[in-house]
Amino acid sequence: MSKVLISSLFYKSSKTRKLGEAISNSQKKTVISGLVGSSYPLVISEVFKQTEKPFLIVLNNKEEAAYHLNDLENLLGKKNVLFYPGSYRRPYQIEETDNANILLRSEVLNRINSRKKPAIIVSYPEALFEKVLTKKELERHTIKIDKGDNLSIDFVNEMLFEYNFKRTDFVTEPGEFSVRGGILDVFSFSNDKPYRIEFFGDEVESIRSFEVDTQLSTESIKKITIIPNMENKMMEEKRISFLKYITSKTVIFYRNEDLLYQGIDKLFNQAKDTFNKLGGEIKQSNP
Repeated sequence: MSKVLISSLFYKSSKTRKLGEAISNSQKKTVISGLVGSSYPLVISEVFKQTEKPFLIVLNNKEEAAYHLNDLENLLGKKNVLFYPGSYRRPYQIEETDNANILLRSEVLNRINSRKKPAIIVSYPEALFEKVLTKKELERHTIKIDKGDNLSIDFVNEMLFEYNFKRTDFVTEPGEFSVRGGILDVFSFSNDKPYRIEFFGDEVESIRSFEVDTQLSTESIKKITIIPNMENKMMEEKRISFLKYITSKTVIFYRNEDLLYQGIDKLFNQAKDTFNKLGGEIKQSNP
């Protein structure tokens, strides 16, 4: 049975329509039961098409989130589905980060701030437990560049150093940039491919994305945003819960309420124990 046929069967279901109507009417809480396997993402994808509201899907763990992410991407396309993972940092261990996951987190925050159409965000408790910068602070740390801007390459170079980007010969991962004559390559934490910005004097002549492996350009772009590592806990800016960051119109789905709260309580206790241990170590080193 084809994917299109299966989707059409779920679309025609009276229960799917009722769920869509409940969400469209901003019904506070709706219980969905009887869904197993891929039927859960199938229903969500069809309701998403009907309501055109942003969705947040909270699964019980990373593995379950990855499973449903794959199904939703196949049903709706990768542009409509975003993954919001944890940054793989243990509580208060600021050096243990994963740039690939930090990039994914930044992409989600950037998408929420943009005026693009709503998307489905797939996540899990460990990821939501980490706080994020406020929208105001994220905007303040964002470098926006448009094609045709009157902008000095030296100024951009200084800004990247200020935001702790690392200058390299060739850009290979987020947080790096390189300068060769009038060409600046930079790998922002808000895009899965690096940017190549060509300057003609103090004018931005062209902006393109390119592949890391081949260093070949893939597409021309009119405007970009460059975002540094916003998960760096050395930054002193105010942070808030991700649930306060998303719009109030967001529809939140979760599989098991008890497991969700148990997972959050466990994470809180782990963070509390680590904080107490860290405080004890500081006192011992400063008698």
